[in-house]
Amino acid sequence: MDEIEPFRGETIGQRSAALARGALSAFGNLLFPPVCAACGRTTGTHRALCVECWSDIRFIERPYCAVLGTPFSHDLGPDILSAAAIANPPDFDRLRSAAYYTGSVRNLVHALKYRDNTHLAVMMAEWMRRADDGMIARADGIAAVPLHKTRLMSRRFNQSAELARNLARLSEKPFLPGLLRRTRRTSRQVGLSRTAREDNVRGAFALSPDSEDKVFGKSILVIDDVYTTGATVSAVARLLRRKGAAEINVLAFARVLDETI
Repeated sequence: MDEIEPFRGETIGQRSAALARGALSAFGNLLFPPVCAACGRTTGTHRALCVECWSDIRFIERPYCAVLGTPFSHDLGPDILSAAAIANPPDFDRLRSAAYYTGSVRNLVHALKYRDNTHLAVMMAEWMRRADDGMIARADGIAAVPLHKTRLMSRRFNQSAELARNLARLSEKPFLPGLLRRTRRTSRQVGLSRTAREDNVRGAFALSPDSEDKVFGKSILVIDDVYTTGATVSAVARLLRRKGAAEINVLAFARVLDETI
């Protein structure tokens, strides 16, 4: 019987283990064929997107507003602010998002949020890290917009916390899972007007007991899955500002936008 010849620098045991992993992977693909994370079509690799869904994604890239991260149609120079940032300065310092909340990106968010596909948070966090514009490096800690405890029990996990946890792991920054809490169960924000959203979350957040030392004088990066009007993260930012945070930045996976300015 012929012996298995290892590759250069590789022992027979290592080569055998690699062959075994390959066989297990092939067997696993027969049982659970890899499908597109966004649409469910068969693909060649697990946790990947098909060509159609990948081409559908619109990443948010420069040029954009230095504060709100709203894309500009033309490059107007560095540190230019949008009219919205000038007329209504946000309660946070800066906002960045990875992609437009349309098509495949919406499907990814729904797959994570409503179909328990928590493994998608790894890929989504990697996209967010590429879009952070230096905010992660500045952060003393990473916190997620919290769910109310009753909603967390019914959903079993907080999608924003999954994104924050993976971002913290990728960037080796402190993850602050218990920093923020939702003090009352608010109505769902979907379908509400801007004013109604603001009223819905006003006074809905608090710091967990004995957490002020993690905020005072610190740069906090707040993570959310989707940024729409900003009512929720603004309520969180106002709380953190009252508790002495030196800097509050927001990083969202997706953003609801019509078009560029």
